[in-house]
Amino acid sequence: MALSALGLVETRGLTAAIEAANIILKKGGIAVIGKNIYGNGFITVFAEGEFEAVKSAIEAGADSAGKLGKLVSYLIIPKPHPELKSLFF
Repeated sequence: MALSALGLVETRGLTAAIEAANIILKKGGIAVIGKNIYGNGFITVFAEGEFEAVKSAIEAGADSAGKLGKLVSYLIIPKPHPELKSLFF
């Protein structure tokens, strides 16, 4: 199966990242493929899968982090370049 979408949720703080990842996984149909921890408490959660499933899950995860007041940003990339993941993992 070709990767059709890559989604990212960036939070400030571990608790918000865990909450976002939990919601993303509960939506189903996608895989959380990793996380990056940056300075000042910034954490990005990465997920991949079919576009509609990624879109729904990432938006739900971002919403949950936003309710905690810790959402920094989120992004959904349809049809990412095959080498894009190698920049982060």
